[in-house]
Amino acid sequence: MLVLAIWPRPAQAEDVTVFAASSLRTVMEAIGDGFEAETGHRLTLAHGGSSALARQITLGAPADVFISANADWMDWLDGQGALERETRFDLAGNRLVLIGHGAGRLAWPELSRDVLIDALGDRPLAMALVDAVPAGLYGRSALQSLGFWAAVSSRIVQVDNVRAALALVVLGEAPLGIVYQSDARAAAAVSVLYTFPEETHAPIRYPVAILAGRSDPASRAFLDYLRGPVARSALERNGFLVDEP
Repeated sequence: MLVLAIWPRPAQAEDVTVFAASSLRTVMEAIGDGFEAETGHRLTLAHGGSSALARQITLGAPADVFISANADWMDWLDGQGALERETRFDLAGNRLVLIGHGAGRLAWPELSRDVLIDALGDRPLAMALVDAVPAGLYGRSALQSLGFWAAVSSRIVQVDNVRAALALVVLGEAPLGIVYQSDARAAAAVSVLYTFPEETHAPIRYPVAILAGRSDPASRAFLDYLRGPVARSALERNGFLVDEP
């Protein structure tokens, strides 16, 4: 016997525009498909560096929901009065990793200055912007904590977001890059060579909130969906860290 589940549909489908950190691109596409199928609402996703997205929001970009790759940019928007503060919560966490071009490479048991320099040769280390984008900020902190920053800072090629750093390593234009473990899982052409200890950088968290004046039923339904088991499962499959409910 075939049993069809009948999901409640809104009286009228609405649009929800989500500005989300670049590292969420793959998982948010999957989550968005499920949200649309379950609720009937339409989801528009815009991805970029958290810093760039936050600035666009303050300039009037028509976003309903923001998901940042660190708390600082969400705090900054809060200070601008740009959030519906009571809707904010942490969606997930992540780990910071060093990746190398090519699949199937063995992870390094430890990372030393000499190993890093030798692996780079005369080529660059790919990172997101180290003074603005969360992945770059975490990466710079990790390199400083390990005592490698002075040796490699002049060798870094900085790009607008973490997925652009990933792309440089995928294409072989940089032999190494610093990204999130979820990014590495999204690309078959790279290997995780080293996972940075959590104590070398601030905790990696993804806060989400509805933006000021945008708390309509569709936006609230999207946040409810993010808290649910389907979205949580998708995050875990894509390499994000999800707290116990």
